[in-house]
Amino acid sequence: ASSGLEAFPEFVAVGMVDGVQMLHFDSFSKKTVLKQDWMEQLTRDHPSYLERSNELSRGSQQAFKDNIWTLK
Repeated sequence: ASSGLEAFPEFVAVGMVDGVQMLHFDSFSKKTVLKQDWMEQLTRDHPSYLERSNELSRGSQQAFKDNIWTLK
């Protein structure tokens, strides 16, 4: 996470399994990007997964912003 850097997203979430990146979310795109073919299959089998992931990441982003504000 960052604060005050315009060229860098203020929030980034990365999902990892066994050292392999499986998804990415950042405050610029505001959406989860799948990084593995097996994650694409998962979302075909469970279409609500991607939206839940987006909601969780947006919630984490807001919590991060609130925590940074409190620390300042």
